[in-house]
Amino acid sequence: MTTNGRSVWETHAAGAFGPVSTMLDNGRCEPLKAAVHGVLFATVCLCAAYNTAAWLKRRQRHLAINAIIYIGAIWWEHGHIVHHLEPCTPRQEIPSAVDGLSDAA
Repeated sequence: MTTNGRSVWETHAAGAFGPVSTMLDNGRCEPLKAAVHGVLFATVCLCAAYNTAAWLKRRQRHLAINAIIYIGAIWWEHGHIVHHLEPCTPRQEIPSAVDGLSDAA
């Protein structure tokens, strides 16, 4: 069966992935995306800690390389978390100089 040149499955699939497609758009306040990166951040922190400790004990080159890669991933994921939460912070109003002068007269 087809509808407008698309099969029923294609039409149903397009409708099912609509919310995911919307979530993938660039938006302002994106706490869900920040949470996903937070999980990845916690994972790479654990991996970095393990590989660093293992390197300190065994001094194998691949453990040092892994530790460096995971430390870089910590920096990378932290940047993503900050990016996704940055627009969520409320902007503080700065009092203007004119407001302070209104009572001076």
